[in-house]
Amino acid sequence: MEKRRFGRTNHMSTLAIFGAVALGKLNQDQADQVVQNVIDAGINYIDIAPSYGDAEIRLGPWMPEIRKDFFLGCKTMQRDKKGAIEEFQKSLERLQVDYFDLYQLHAVTNMDDLDACTLSGGALDGVRKMRDEGLTKYIGITGHGLDAPKVFSEALKRFDFDSVLFPINPALFANETYREEALHLLDLCEEKDVGVMIIKSVAKEPWGDDEHRYHTWYAPFDDPETIQKNIQFALSQKLAHICTPGDYRLLDKVFKACEAFEPMTPEEQEALINSQSEMDLIF
Repeated sequence: MEKRRFGRTNHMSTLAIFGAVALGKLNQDQADQVVQNVIDAGINYIDIAPSYGDAEIRLGPWMPEIRKDFFLGCKTMQRDKKGAIEEFQKSLERLQVDYFDLYQLHAVTNMDDLDACTLSGGALDGVRKMRDEGLTKYIGITGHGLDAPKVFSEALKRFDFDSVLFPINPALFANETYREEALHLLDLCEEKDVGVMIIKSVAKEPWGDDEHRYHTWYAPFDDPETIQKNIQFALSQKLAHICTPGDYRLLDKVFKACEAFEPMTPEEQEALINSQSEMDLIF
């Protein structure tokens, strides 16, 4: 699988980043098989969070052996300094590791969240303290929703974050405001040498009244052809890496799509945006 430099971290990260949320609802035997599949696929970056069910507990037994082979990112949804430090330390313990490569302010979806994290005594102060103590090398920010690009552009004015994580897919880019703000954020990340992770690349629509056939909170595309197109669309945006979706049954299809990645022309991207423009957005 192709690798891209992940911003100023200089880590040459695989196009696919393993979203360990996929482990959150599995037993240990199931999780062990998924982790082995991730290793076999050559993935070299894991993204995890304490809010992902049992994911940290399931991954923990593996980490003493494989830690050296992976760039490891974790997250906190705490908004105050004390809470962020405590959650940070608990994640280290559950994952059986001594440090993170990246630690992120998680689910910062609006300006109120950003204010809470970045004010004096907020979560950012806690994460900076952990960085100063050598327990994480880099600090990032993540979020969902239609305001994410705008919020993160503001976040990069307030603090020199090393990475951002936010959604991109063709249906979202049919929203002209979202598209404009997302492209502006990508330009800003390029200027500041910030790593970029993309989520919801294969999101289809809300579940609505349909049966939830996957562990994702949205209905994903699950046919290989559309997954390939959506992955190619997301990876055709500058700096992008794909954070894999939250169900292990989609992983092989996403890995194969990343392995087969070829950049989309602007015309191909526009055609795909138009074909998904009538879909209900998940946000």
